[in-house]
Amino acid sequence: MTEDRYNNPLVRKPIYQLLIKYAVPSILAFLVSALYNIVDQIFIGNIVGHLGNAATTVSFPISTISTAIALLLGIGTASNYSIYKGRGDDERAERTVATGITGLLFFAGLELALVMTFINPLLKLFGASENIFQYAYDYTSITSMAIVFIVFSIALSHIIRADGSPKYAMMLNVVGAILNIVLDYIFMVHLNMGIKGAAWATFIGQAVSFLLALYYIFFLKDNPIRKKDFKIHKEELAAILKLGSAACINQLAMVVVQIVMNNVMTHYGAMSKYGPDIPLAAVGIASKLYIVLIGFNIGLAQGGQPIIGYNYGAKIYRRVKDTYLTTIKISVIYSTIFFLLVEIWPQIFVNIFGKGNDLYMEFTTILLRITLIMTALNGLQPITANFYTSIGKARLGIFVSLTRQVLFYLPLIIVLPQFFGILGALYATPIADFIAFVLAMYFVVREFKAMSKAGDEVILDAEIH
Repeated sequence: MTEDRYNNPLVRKPIYQLLIKYAVPSILAFLVSALYNIVDQIFIGNIVGHLGNAATTVSFPISTISTAIALLLGIGTASNYSIYKGRGDDERAERTVATGITGLLFFAGLELALVMTFINPLLKLFGASENIFQYAYDYTSITSMAIVFIVFSIALSHIIRADGSPKYAMMLNVVGAILNIVLDYIFMVHLNMGIKGAAWATFIGQAVSFLLALYYIFFLKDNPIRKKDFKIHKEELAAILKLGSAACINQLAMVVVQIVMNNVMTHYGAMSKYGPDIPLAAVGIASKLYIVLIGFNIGLAQGGQPIIGYNYGAKIYRRVKDTYLTTIKISVIYSTIFFLLVEIWPQIFVNIFGKGNDLYMEFTTILLRITLIMTALNGLQPITANFYTSIGKARLGIFVSLTRQVLFYLPLIIVLPQFFGILGALYATPIADFIAFVLAMYFVVREFKAMSKAGDEVILDAEIH
């Protein structure tokens, strides 16, 4: 290794300074990106009502599938890009970006074709009842046309961040989200377009983010990608899929969970005093609030990815461990504050998304208070999964990603309602969170011991400020 690599800011600068540079824009980008769904939900809930909220809940798995594709190729490309840069292999780093973009076009186009072809059966599969099917169709048939925009804007933001431009990555999401908010107001309040107005606002906002991302890749990137590299390089694609698979599989597991949860809420809700539609609408509200929580933790983890990836490639393991532990501390503080706010004032958060009858308010409040019990520990699992991806250990990243969703949560959400009714489905969340936390801790402790045994390749004399 050359001495220059050890003078890189990712090696020398204090971790908190680096996290401010990389994680804060990443967090803001995630939270702003979440506004695409949250703002729609707020306008729809206040103008259309709780049936509109339920309709967006039915549509949400399609957005999650788009995110899964984006993370597969976005995180996979960004992680390999950082590792190759850390090793000084600039040519392979650029070839990896070109391969990732080519793969994005193929997978996003495939999803778009499948969704538009099978939209009716998909909505029924996702839990649409007779009362909400038309709302769900009106919304999804429009937002699905933006699938390519959504996939590219999310994925390219990871690549842009890894290229050293986290502020630009944040900006492209901020601009699109602000435009979405403005158009929601114009289309729904002034033009009375209803749920279709929310869908068109999302479409246009995502299109703008997509164009901004492409502009960076082709005109602002320091090392331009050669035209001949825009094809599928098998070796690079395999490396991308390997490191992006953990986040992707976690998202796909979320799709399965969302579908099962929607159907559980509809089925057991119909057997309770709440009926089938109120629980479905409540799940939609909770999922939007959950995005604010998990979006922060994922943004924090991904902001640490360039730091962890570069230092791991340079074999400076102390910095790798310190970065991971710092992100965990920040996550616990944020998650605890989030938990206290929602637990103390749940009705305030519910009312943001539109008021409903007493049963609606009652069930939504109960749902929030139960499902957020283990919020303080919630960030450890996604941060740990991203940690393993950042150091090139994709299999462990995949396993950690799947523990909560597939191994614990999915069985619990199916079994518990059979004994405790609709409330049993709610308790599945904190139980799964706790078990996933314990397992993630075990793997992290084991990894840290291995790093300590290997030792750092160099001992840094001092950090630079």
